[in-house]
Amino acid sequence: MWALQLHTPYTFRSSSPSTHIHYTTSKPPICSLTLNPSNPTKHETNYNHLIQSLCKQGSLKQALEVLSHEPNPTQHTYELLILSCSRQSSLPDGLDVHRHLADAGFDQDPFLATKLINMYSELDAIDNARKVFDKTRKRTIYVWNALFRALTLAGHGQEVLDLYLQMNQIGIPSDRFTYTYVLKACVASECLISLLYKGKEIHAHILRHGYEALVHIMTTLVDMYARFGCVSYASCVFDEMPVRNVVSWSAMIACYAKNGRSFEALELFREMILETQDSIPNSVTMVSVLQACAALAALEQGKLLHGYILRRGLDSILPVISALVTMYSRCGKLEVGQRVFDQMEKRDVVSWNSLISSYGIHGFGKRAIQIFEEMVYHGVTPSHVSFVSVLGACSHAGLVEEGKMLFESMVKQHRIYPSVEHYACMVDLLGRANQLDEAAKIIEEMRIEPGPEVWGSLLGSCRIHCNVELAERASRRLFDLEPMNAGNYVLLADIYAEASMWDEVKRVKKLLDARGLQKVPGRSWIEVKRHIYSFASVDEFNPQIEQLHALLVELSTEMKGQGYVPQTKAVLYDLDVEEKERIVLGHSEKLAVAFGLINTSKGETIRITKNLRLCEDCHSVTKFVSKFANREILVRDVNRFHHFKDGVCSCGDYW
Repeated sequence: MWALQLHTPYTFRSSSPSTHIHYTTSKPPICSLTLNPSNPTKHETNYNHLIQSLCKQGSLKQALEVLSHEPNPTQHTYELLILSCSRQSSLPDGLDVHRHLADAGFDQDPFLATKLINMYSELDAIDNARKVFDKTRKRTIYVWNALFRALTLAGHGQEVLDLYLQMNQIGIPSDRFTYTYVLKACVASECLISLLYKGKEIHAHILRHGYEALVHIMTTLVDMYARFGCVSYASCVFDEMPVRNVVSWSAMIACYAKNGRSFEALELFREMILETQDSIPNSVTMVSVLQACAALAALEQGKLLHGYILRRGLDSILPVISALVTMYSRCGKLEVGQRVFDQMEKRDVVSWNSLISSYGIHGFGKRAIQIFEEMVYHGVTPSHVSFVSVLGACSHAGLVEEGKMLFESMVKQHRIYPSVEHYACMVDLLGRANQLDEAAKIIEEMRIEPGPEVWGSLLGSCRIHCNVELAERASRRLFDLEPMNAGNYVLLADIYAEASMWDEVKRVKKLLDARGLQKVPGRSWIEVKRHIYSFASVDEFNPQIEQLHALLVELSTEMKGQGYVPQTKAVLYDLDVEEKERIVLGHSEKLAVAFGLINTSKGETIRITKNLRLCEDCHSVTKFVSKFANREILVRDVNRFHHFKDGVCSCGDYW
């Protein structure tokens, strides 16, 4: 028999003469195991409690030794053994426990089937999880939920939805966990429009069965709509929630921040702070709010948040500090972002990626490469995002050869196979450098489907260099892949307009109208005295609009006297020159610059964010203003930073 004894040193012996494990310790152990020859015929003593104790102590191997001598393991014993296998990430031991419980007749126990599915999920053995489910005849809702969770975590969202339909057909009612898992399944792999429809069906199912009061279900619903970019749906769900917690507030703030609605994200955060007592922002909340500040270049708001983070003790959380690095750099304070990074006690790959990307968008490609190499030197393995960041940095700085070498190193040195995003970076790198034929060749030789990212990069490059032939080829593919993306039509129309192909411009505009699409309006933001102001190209509601236009007309007249010639190729209408000049003079970034000149102190840096690529005319005008108004002007467009000073831009006119 086995007995629990206290002694030092202690020995673990099995009834098999070949098994003898000896441990020596200077401290008395909690317990040890020896073979007690007394009372060998007392079968009423079992080892279940001992096995369970060993599992709780983390002694899985010893527990398995004892298991071989227990003729009647209980359900709870198997449960703890399965949990131990998960905690110790031991698939071989998990398979042994599974075989043992099957031999003991527990293979049809729904409770243990649930635990086994969870274990195989955590051990990345999804096929084994499926087999457990398939062999379980009595499938409770907990068994179904366990498989839904496992498949969702593994990215098999469509399979979850197919099984969910099957479950409904055989009449098994969903519970509150079911809805959470199937909603997450809708966005587990690709956010396809067909899966959005499934999500809406599940939403209706939730309402019909009275689950709309459960905060975790409705929060998951907010997150699902957010991932599909359906901000209005997410907002409606959030507004109708009877109860909200910090997770639901954070989900809605993240929805705004990640879908280009940064202004609303900051407004909602302000509402959260002022109107709620129980929902104190956590690290997840702060990451989203910092992202919103970064998107708007809201430096003063970001500084206030930094202070809040320090007061709340969130400055030890890596994602928060990484977001701070990004926020400062995207507000034009690259040196402060570097200082925050330097003060980090621990750094993960996300932290390094934040710094690499920061230097990249400011046009410091060589410094970004240097940081990438430092990261590798410090033993941090580059991620998928690391290469997107460093290749993007090469693209902004025109470092073609360096970019090619990094791209080749992905597989050779780091065993990372290029994804669509990496190919899109390479096409952008070559295209910006006017190596369009080589960019097209890369697309032809891709081993994976190019997708809209790659063709979009090519079309954008054709816009820079007015390559009509390649632009038509890229746009044909994009119209098939993204028929409802108005930006692709506008880019092609821009190229035709620059080439003075007005009939083709009209044809593309008819396509836009026929599909009910509209050009994304240009919008710019500026922060003045901790308030964020938004400007659109046609802005009749700003109380200073007449003053802004008057200042711009005055500046334009003065610039023309210095040799400035308005660049009107962005105007997609066959109009006379004066009318085109009037249109480009009203662009949102020019309005923001004028507002900054009027409402900021002399010598104060003007910081502007733009939702589209900076047009050539706005670029020329801002260079002029920076020189003659003696102001530093920072403009971040959709691609990169432009630091204007003394009539020169940091991009070197390469953007």
